[in-house]
Amino acid sequence: MAKFLIIRFSSIGDIVLTTPVIRCLKQQVPGAEVHFLVRDKFLPVVAHNPYIDKIHVLAHSRELMTEELKTEDYDYIIDLHHNSKTLRLKHALKKKSYSFYKLNIEKYFLTALKINILPKLHIVDRYMKTVESFGVKNDGKGLDYFISKEEETRQEDIPVSHAAGYIACVIGAAHGTKRWPVHKWKEFCEQLKHPVILLGGPEDRANGDEIASVDDIKVYNACGKFKLNESADLVRKARLVISNDTGLMHIAAAYKKTIISLWGNTVPAFGMTPYYGDFSMTSLALQTKTWCRPCSKIGFNKCPLGHFKCMENISTEELLERVRQKI
Repeated sequence: MAKFLIIRFSSIGDIVLTTPVIRCLKQQVPGAEVHFLVRDKFLPVVAHNPYIDKIHVLAHSRELMTEELKTEDYDYIIDLHHNSKTLRLKHALKKKSYSFYKLNIEKYFLTALKINILPKLHIVDRYMKTVESFGVKNDGKGLDYFISKEEETRQEDIPVSHAAGYIACVIGAAHGTKRWPVHKWKEFCEQLKHPVILLGGPEDRANGDEIASVDDIKVYNACGKFKLNESADLVRKARLVISNDTGLMHIAAAYKKTIISLWGNTVPAFGMTPYYGDFSMTSLALQTKTWCRPCSKIGFNKCPLGHFKCMENISTEELLERVRQKI
């Protein structure tokens, strides 16, 4: 019997992408006890995962958290975040650890020099390499996402006009250069023939209101009106998901939804596309070729060059045609 601590502090999508490691480790190592360390802000992402025996939440004091973790007396640490904070924690716990390689040098070559030496390997498969010495193999079942019955949305939570089916459009993202522009969303929603629910956080509500103004019956702005897991449930119930490169995109993949993803300053070559495992699901990445892309492995608030062609050049007409093909 072995006791494992898996570390991934943030963010939503990155944590969802660790779920195959959690599941496979729990199911394939006899008697494995699996703990997970996450920042308090992202607790809902793993709160109901049945493959985790205990969740540790990093809140205010790292020192207190370190002392708490010492009392657990782990056998192994699986570091899926791998930064200076996890290095200090591993040093304090003094347990054998396995860390995933973040490919920072390779990403630098692509963002700064536009030379692609990245391995053609999804980040899930790179995460899985941290547990292969325990005989753990990828089971091909894709990502997991669990919510409680209480967090499921009710029919009366959305407009009657959307009860027969809707397209979920995830307009938010952590960085501005990952967001398809508001005027493009307005053009798209105005011409689309299907009901739409806009998803994002409270910070996206104003943009959602502007987009919904093209037709406030067809387009329902849910940004900031639902908690994370309620938004996840709306994704689960959607006929199709259109999303920027953000956490709800990966939650949609966990629910095996058909996804059309929109890529700005980041690129699928980073290995973080919608992941379905061995399921024969389809996702489509819309992106444009610009000499300056990718400009960052994460993103900026605004385009560093001011033109934002990577997102501006994604065609509304092409997106409409792709939606027609998928539905």
